[in-house]
Amino acid sequence: MWVGQILKSLCVAAVFSLSVPAPALAAVVVSSKLSSESAMIGEMIRLLLNAHGVPTVDRMTLGATPVVRKALLSGEVDLYVEYTGNAGFFFNDPGNPAWKDLHKGYELGARLDYAANHIVWLTPADASNAWALAVRRDVAAANHLKTMSDFARWVAGGGKVMLACSAEFANAGTLRSLERTYGFTLTSAEMIVLAGGETSATITAAAARTNGVNTAMVYGTDGGIVAANLQILEDDRHDQPVYAPVPTMREAVLRDYPQVATIVKPLMESFTRETLQQLNARVQVDGESAQSVAEDYLRTRGFLK
Repeated sequence: MWVGQILKSLCVAAVFSLSVPAPALAAVVVSSKLSSESAMIGEMIRLLLNAHGVPTVDRMTLGATPVVRKALLSGEVDLYVEYTGNAGFFFNDPGNPAWKDLHKGYELGARLDYAANHIVWLTPADASNAWALAVRRDVAAANHLKTMSDFARWVAGGGKVMLACSAEFANAGTLRSLERTYGFTLTSAEMIVLAGGETSATITAAAARTNGVNTAMVYGTDGGIVAANLQILEDDRHDQPVYAPVPTMREAVLRDYPQVATIVKPLMESFTRETLQQLNARVQVDGESAQSVAEDYLRTRGFLK
């Protein structure tokens, strides 16, 4: 993968630097976005680095994507977890089909970010936090719904759908794209557009059957999905971009601490969509802190002793 090529050159540089006395290295500034998922993974990375002798500075929950991304590019922070599909917007190419494939999107984003900014993408998680539809499990079981193709068949056959979603989801292209790809159409009578439209509200509406809601707009790793007894419909025709969590790091700092890539790799490979849903649920549903969940996960999985 792309990161491997970069790391080889960094390791060669590190070997040559051993013969020259070097000043003390600065601590790695680890940051995150505001979401529980970003904060949890960022905290896991920070704790792991500390445990392996890499000093860190905690700048968690710094802000939304534009804020943290700007901080990384300006050198205010050194590492944070981004999502692969966002590179389409960073590099003004959101329509590129590569973003709909985890590995192609990762490779393309890694190449573009390194060439433009000397930002290195480390190992991504095999999970996506993309927009999706989720239906109540009783409805899914009764109508044999596992994929978006199944959902389209159900709608076309007169299935009684009531979708809770945001105005952005309904009107800014996501729902329309799904309709075109899968060949179904939802009328305004089959949708309840919630003010604000956060996924916590849409999930709650489906769980409570509010006004007959049985389908919710969700993000793939939302913590409330399992607790609300919902089932995500698989995007089997790959309509939506993949938003896989991936640690992004300034090359200048990775050159000082090339072991970071090796430290982070098994952690990121341990995540699945279901794993992240469960971790997010502990924060979003059960009210635990991102920090306590992060440390517990590391110890339970044997990353920390």
